[in-house]
Amino acid sequence: MGARESGVATSMPNAEVAPNQGAFLALLTQIAGAKRVLEFGTLAGYSTIWFARAVGTDGHVTTLELDEGNAEVARTNLERAGVASRVKVLVGSASELAQSLIDADVEPFDLVFVDADKPNNPVYLDAAMKLTRPGAVIVFDNVVRDGKVTDSASEDLRVQGVRTAIDIIAATPDLEATALQTVGVKGWDGFILARRTSSF
Repeated sequence: MGARESGVATSMPNAEVAPNQGAFLALLTQIAGAKRVLEFGTLAGYSTIWFARAVGTDGHVTTLELDEGNAEVARTNLERAGVASRVKVLVGSASELAQSLIDADVEPFDLVFVDADKPNNPVYLDAAMKLTRPGAVIVFDNVVRDGKVTDSASEDLRVQGVRTAIDIIAATPDLEATALQTVGVKGWDGFILARRTSSF
């Protein structure tokens, strides 16, 4: 079973990125010259494999996953893809794991991909800023949500999380960003592409 198809064995079937978005993320990684990637949300490891291949044999990917069952599926896929040696899968609360990376003063990441629980997007944005340096790329997935993100009165915590993160990005002078809409096998959605321009 391929990495994307194995997503049915995770706690969120069919939530992995589309193939064309995986290719885009890999190309973006290469364009940015990223060698250290941090991923919030692993699931079956489909996007992780794209990143691991893009950083090359001298690169590294750290991916954060809440569910141990999902992590096991991902590890199997990473081994099958031949990139397990350049990936570290950390299991637990993404916000707590990110804080542990901050506390450990790890080497800054060149690219951060946020594709985890949307209500915590503002927390993940703060962590991403603390774990990167100027020039780093930060990507947030699922920010359009079939247009629901335009509803300021929405009580959906996922929509609120996305909107709050967007507001913070817009108000942060150290970030330049744009939002791009996508239409494909996962319907109508989109992502935010941001770049750090100066120290935080």
